[in-house]
Amino acid sequence: MTQISTTSLTPQLYLQRQTRWRPIEIVFWAATLLPFWLFPTYLSLASQIAITGLFALSLDLILGYAGIVSLGHAAFFGIGAYTAGLFSKFVWGEPFSGLVAAAAVAGIVGYASSFIISRFRHLTLIMITLGLGLLLKEAANSAHWLTGGSDGLQGVSIDPVLGLFKFDLYGRTAYGYSLAVLFVVFLCARRIINSPFGLALRGIRENVVRMPAIGADSRAHIRKVYTIAAIIAGIAGGLLTQTTQTVALEVLSFERSADVVVMLVLGGAGRLYGGLIGATVYMIARDQFSGIAPQYWYFWIGALLVIVVTLLPNGILGGLSRLIRRWRRS
Repeated sequence: MTQISTTSLTPQLYLQRQTRWRPIEIVFWAATLLPFWLFPTYLSLASQIAITGLFALSLDLILGYAGIVSLGHAAFFGIGAYTAGLFSKFVWGEPFSGLVAAAAVAGIVGYASSFIISRFRHLTLIMITLGLGLLLKEAANSAHWLTGGSDGLQGVSIDPVLGLFKFDLYGRTAYGYSLAVLFVVFLCARRIINSPFGLALRGIRENVVRMPAIGADSRAHIRKVYTIAAIIAGIAGGLLTQTTQTVALEVLSFERSADVVVMLVLGGAGRLYGGLIGATVYMIARDQFSGIAPQYWYFWIGALLVIVVTLLPNGILGGLSRLIRRWRRS
């Protein structure tokens, strides 16, 4: 049987093929349940991986698919974290409503800033996103009466999930809750990417100037995807607050924005699972390296990044895809 290349497919058939679930995807999500039985003492770390993977997924939508480079994406993560904390402290401790509030506020800020983001590209865009992130962090630090400043937001109390599952010290509820939210948001992101809108984002990434010639408003598409990414990042920040029941100023730091870019490079940008794989590798490596050398673990992270970029320029998933293609040809 002759194989039909994806280049000969119509956009509709291509999207239909992409929306089908592959066996490896089912295996991946089934494997996310294994920590409950195989690594019960590492469930707190597993919940952090799930939250960080969700944050990396939000950045992948704008960086990997639309080509929008951002070094201030932690701004939306931090907005979601503080919103969830303040909501639980002054309004209601129910977790799902707190996530909705975090997503709404982060989305509003993302939509407002998208009008600036959609007008610039490349180095100018990097500087703008970096500057906005730094400004927001200093604003949060100055508003000590509201955010707690450098001391962090105190008094956060989250009710049991569905009124049944309390957040325990072992992280069992935290991981189950984070994993469920990650899966639901991933399904939404998967549907967005495998749609005509997703194809338009790929076109914008390749050539933003030519897209209007085929009827795609590049700026409007950038504003939409930037708002969606801000919402997802806000949900990730809200999850961190709810599972740890505290908010530190670090949620708005430049280091968090830089770390998530590193995760995408490790896993492979422009691939929905790249952020999830990259977050898993990065968080596990950081946990192990910090245990070996607490003061120098960034050295080993840097060495890992250099090795991956040198041997696998398109990330771990890109390298695996290349190996699979070679195996099929042989």
